[in-house]
Formats: sequence, structure tokens, C-alpha cells
Amino acid sequence: MIALPLSKSAIATPLALPLFLLLTAVAAFAPTLAHAGPCSATIDQLQAVVDSRIDTTAGTGGMARESAEVTDHRQPTPESIARAEKELGEGTGYGQALTLLGQARQADQAGDEATCGKLVDAARGALTR
Repeated sequence: MIALPLSKSAIATPLALPLFLLLTAVAAFAPTLAHAGPCSATIDQLQAVVDSRIDTTAGTGGMARESAEVTDHRQPTPESIARAEKELGEGTGYGQALTLLGQARQADQAGDEATCGKLVDAARGALTR
């Protein structure tokens, strides 16, 4: 067996990586936590519902020609999918719901809970159309 001399950095290495990962995670989530408004959780829940419905409609609805964006290797966004579904006459409330959720996020970041709540309710209503 060959014994290698250990340096101080070799001893600290097992602790350095977990500490680095912890600090990186805290730094990554700090801006999100700092900007959470009074109705952020409600907006996030409704966003998940809208995204799920868009995915379901896109998977079961009609077909359309691929756009130039797709052939340029760009990933579709919920907004672009909702726009395409609207052109096919499907999911017409999805685009409006996404717009309202965007406005609700702005009101939420401004701390305007009343406006945010109204916009979230309007987005829910757009989903039922």
C-alpha cells in the first residue's frame, strides 16, 4: 500500500462540495422568495391548471401545419400553443387566461392583492369559456 500525504485542501474537500451546493441552492431561490407577493401561490396553482389543460388540448385536438418557429428548433411556449389552439378553434380561453395571469403576476409583485385576486378570478373564468 502506498501512503500519500494529505494536504489541508484534501481534508476540506468532502465538506466543501456539500457547502457549495447548499449556498448555490440558497442563492438560486433567494430572488424567488424575496419577490413572492400576496397571491403568488394562487397564481402558480392556476398556472399549473392552465398549462395542463393546454397540454391536454394540444395532445387530443386537431392538427395544424408546423410554424417556422418549430422548424427553427424553438421550443413551444404555453402562449404559442394557446395561440395555435385558438386558430384551430380549440381552447379559446387559454390565451386570455395566460394574459390575465401575467397581469396578476405584475399586480402581485406590486403587492396589490385586490387587483391580483380580481385578475386570478378573471383567469379562472376565461378557462370556463
